[in-house]
Formats: sequence, C-alpha cells, structure tokens
Amino acid sequence: MRRSMIFCLVATLAATGCGVGAEPAAAPSAGGKVTLTFLVFETPNLDAKFWDAAIARASAKVPGVTIKKLVTPNVDRTGYAKQLDASGNLPDILQSVNPAGFAQAGKLAAFTGEELKNFIAPTAGAVDGKIYQLPYNTQVIPVIYYNKDAFAKAGITATPKTYKELLDVSAKLKAKGVTPFVVGGGGADTWADMYPLTGTIATDVYSKTPDWLTRRAAGSVAFKDADFTKAAQKVADLAEQGYIDPAGLSRSYADSEQAFRDAKGAMYPMGSWFATSADNTKPPFEIGAFPWPSDDGAPVTPTFTGGGTSVSAKAADVDLAKKWALAFDEDKENNDAFVKADGSIPAIKGYVPPSDMGPVYNATVAIYQQGMKDGSIVNAFSQETGDGSLPPGLADKAALAVQDLITGKKSAAEFSAYLDDQWTKATQ
Repeated sequence: MRRSMIFCLVATLAATGCGVGAEPAAAPSAGGKVTLTFLVFETPNLDAKFWDAAIARASAKVPGVTIKKLVTPNVDRTGYAKQLDASGNLPDILQSVNPAGFAQAGKLAAFTGEELKNFIAPTAGAVDGKIYQLPYNTQVIPVIYYNKDAFAKAGITATPKTYKELLDVSAKLKAKGVTPFVVGGGGADTWADMYPLTGTIATDVYSKTPDWLTRRAAGSVAFKDADFTKAAQKVADLAEQGYIDPAGLSRSYADSEQAFRDAKGAMYPMGSWFATSADNTKPPFEIGAFPWPSDDGAPVTPTFTGGGTSVSAKAADVDLAKKWALAFDEDKENNDAFVKADGSIPAIKGYVPPSDMGPVYNATVAIYQQGMKDGSIVNAFSQETGDGSLPPGLADKAALAVQDLITGKKSAAEFSAYLDDQWTKATQ
C-alpha cells in the first residue's frame, strides 16, 4: 500500500468511494471481552469486503477481541485520525496512519524488540529509537513502468541504465509522436505528481547523503542547496523538453493510470502498488519495469517500509490491541490478499508471495530484491517516516509545488526556496 499520503503509505494511495467513519464491521472474535476500534481506508483495490475478511482472520487468532471497523471518509487518513484525536476519539488501532506527531505526543504505544522479531526492517520509521507503526510492507517508489510496444516502435531495444539514456529514450519516443511520461495529479490526487522528483532526489541527493532530511532538521543542509535544486531542475527540464505533458496534471490518479493503459504515454513513474493493477487489467500491450536511472548508472532503489498498524496508548486494552495488530500484519493469508489486491511487498521474514503473481509484479519485486542485494536502498522522498521525515503537511505542499515546477510557474530555485520557507513555517 502506498501510504502517505502511503501510502500515504502514507497517505501515498488514492482512496475513492470511502465509507462513513462510524460504520462497524461484523468481525467478532471468540469471547468478545474487549471491543477495539480499527481505523482503515477503502480504495477500489481494498474495498469493504477485503477489510472485513482480513479483520476476521486476525480476530480468529486473538480470542477475547471484537473489532469495530471505522473507515476514513476522505483521502487524508492521517488528517482524519487527527480530527478524531482532537475530539478525544483516537481509534484503538490505526492502519497506515503516519505516526509523526502522534508518537512524539505520547498518543501511541511502542512495540518491543520481541514483538518486532518477525519483521525484516524492525527499526524502519523509528521515532527516538522506538517503533510505533509496524514496518510490515515495502514499496519501491518510483518504478518506471513502460509500454514495451511503444519502445519497440521507437527503435528502443534496451531499458535505460543512465539518466542520459533515459533522456535519449524520451527523445526517440517524442520523435515518434508519443508522450514519454504519463504524470497526473489532479483534484485530491496531487501526490501522484511527485514521482519524477522522488526519483531524481533518490539518485542525486539521497544516494550521496542517505540521512539528508535528518541533516535538514539539524540545519546543516537546505533545499536551496545545489544537489537538491539540481534534482528539481531535472523535473523542470523534462517538462520543458516536452517529455512530461503539463496538461496531464489535471488527471486524477485513476485517470492517469488509465491514460497509461490507453497508450497516451510510454512511461509511467509510479509506486510499486501499480504492479498488481497492471497485471490484473492486462492492457493491449506488454508492460515492463525498470528503476529510475542515476547519472552514472549506479543502482539507486528508493523505498518506503512501514504502513502497518499502530496502537493507541489509551486503547481499551493496549496489550490485546498490540497482539491483534501483530496478528493482522503477520497473517499469511492477509499478506497474500494485500499482495494480490495492492501489489504489496510484505517485509515479513520468510514470507513468500503467491506463486501465481503476474509478470509486472514479479519484475517489480526483482527491482527491490536487486536493491537489497547491491545495497542501493534509500528513502523515497516525501514518503519518509520516523525521525528522518518531512514535517507534517509538507509532503502535500511539495506535491502542489511540483505542479508549478512542471508548468513553469516556479523555477527549480524558486521551488527549493519555497520548500525551505514551508519547512520553517511547519517547524516554528
């Protein structure tokens, strides 16, 4: 799941058609001695039926718990959780809600090392050395998904390994009348425009300085510095050269995805959750996948690991809530369901995805596995959690400003200066 946003992880997914927040799910467990509220979100991939089944599986493993499901009524599930908290109604368990702010204020219960023993990255998203959200899922952000037919018709015989080769590929596609990149971000889905920038920040900034945002918090670096501004300039240049169509920014996330399926562009930089959708919809062309390339071709793999459940420090029964949260995130059938519905890459030790996953998902997982093998994993800009993350709300402001960068309303230097200004306002 993308969750930023992802998204998104988290808020990173577009959540459309969500239900009303106070509706309970029929997911009682044996005994039903304690009732715990569980805040989830619904998307076309993760609908009410999906959540009800997953809740029932976890509840069967934790006798004495009855789960009352709450559904975020809008895209911003972290914002909705803050509204509930402000009214004294923070749910007992929260799914894919950014713990920033909640953890520092003592609102969430920390998980112990013993409780995290089955997770591949047990320290991911740590706040002051403690984990407040189970790091159960990894996403590669972005992957460049591409139309193999469009590449072949443009005489492109190999995927680009360097950034110059990416520009060469883009030029060949444009020469054939094909828009190189599909980039959206309309309406409530402004987050969807971030991924070219997330790619260039990974290759130009985070690959050299993995703790860059921690240093930004300490004041030793700034967005206006040359490396960050250079990364932003690359995105502006893609638009100026006609490789990104600014008109596409009016498309919602769903419409952008459909535009790629309709061959309105040859490359689609998106989070790895697109992989399952690509396999399930089967457009009239074959889809491939490759990582965002660096200048020198050295591998860089931007990822997010986290997005799991958190537990309120004032839950009706904190120990049972944590036990249930672990059962939910570690359940093999639940993880299989997340993989099949939402392209998850579960970060659970020993987990093996279903053998019948499609070629796009398998290609996406191969990118992640190669990143693990060659040690090229870095954070995905705007998706960070824990101590080294953007201040609350800044990811959303950055997404809006990326639109100005692509349309030419802001230069790269102005974009960087804007982020510095917004950082100051968010941290005063």
